[in-house]
Amino acid sequence: MTTITTQVAIIGGGPSGLLLSQLLNRAGVATVILERSSRERVLSRIRAGILEGGTVQLLHEAGVGARMDAEGIPHDGCNLADDETMVHIDFQALTGKQVMVYGQTEVTQDLYAAQDQQGTSILHEVTDVVISDLDQARSHVDFTHQGLRKRLECLYVAGCDGFHGVSRKTIPDEKRREFERVYPFGWLGILSETPPVSDELIYSNSRRGFALASMRNENLVRYYVQVPLSDKVEDWSDQRFWDEFARRIPSDAAERLVTGPSIEKSIAPLRSFVSEPLRWGNLFLVGDSAHIVPPTGAKGLNLAASDVHYLHGALVEAVMGKGTAGIDDYPARALARVWKAMRFSWQMTTMLHRFDGEDAFAEQMRKATLDHLAHSETARRDLAENYVGLPF
Repeated sequence: MTTITTQVAIIGGGPSGLLLSQLLNRAGVATVILERSSRERVLSRIRAGILEGGTVQLLHEAGVGARMDAEGIPHDGCNLADDETMVHIDFQALTGKQVMVYGQTEVTQDLYAAQDQQGTSILHEVTDVVISDLDQARSHVDFTHQGLRKRLECLYVAGCDGFHGVSRKTIPDEKRREFERVYPFGWLGILSETPPVSDELIYSNSRRGFALASMRNENLVRYYVQVPLSDKVEDWSDQRFWDEFARRIPSDAAERLVTGPSIEKSIAPLRSFVSEPLRWGNLFLVGDSAHIVPPTGAKGLNLAASDVHYLHGALVEAVMGKGTAGIDDYPARALARVWKAMRFSWQMTTMLHRFDGEDAFAEQMRKATLDHLAHSETARRDLAENYVGLPF
């Protein structure tokens, strides 16, 4: 068996793994990244598009902010709608902060380019990963790559391999505590090269269900509609999607709607999920390996970035022999922010979606919540503070 030695093994080559590696490398800590998919597949994943200010700052710290600054679109607010009623949430006026519209795929491309420039070892299409010796001075990650069984010897392991990855499952079942809320619907999303229906996002509830008007740039939109979990992508022609989407957004926005062929279409189930602990010996969970949020609050990628923020400095201190206080504190610091974001995403999801079997009371509560936001600056400020991102 071939043995490779590094300081931090990173399982998962998505944005959280790449960002953690980039920051560690810039601080003089060696990493090797193991990714189960091809690079092409990683870059084809259509995911988040809203970056909090803290995430933007962290990307600058990692040296990958130039293209984001040039091509990203700062947003000063968003809109919440219920049928024809629309409330504007002015982030800038309420908090003095913005968010950045810049797709996760673009972030991942920027991180790959930076990692390639630094010469980081990124192994793709890795299978049969086994993490061991997490209670020893040096831990091991065994895996198969290009038909050969290999071993990666390291001081620490960062599990950035998502909800279905091996990292979380390495923690014994009896030592894990998992919290989950599975929602009885999904989001059907399309990507289309058409101009956005609005300069800012519209989160829209209607009697037909939820819709979101989002964007990636001035001629690329990402739109969603709430669908039953039983629906399949092939059930939805482009025309059916456009017709349904137009019915769920306010009529003045629908009049501005420009339609066109979809270039990507997918259905994502919604869940809220947290697994504790975030540390098991020399293993640390990061991002989706430890927590999943529904996309309603735009927190998924941003939560992964906050985990990276807390962990990378702690690992640098530990690897450089400056103490373990940072890695000891990582689970508590990261989880405190995770649970606050979990609450916000759950609140947004509940406020904006219709649930099967709900009564008329639930509909009136959604309308009352939106009315409260319309007339209370305090309520709008609370939503804005959470949306733009709580401090790290």
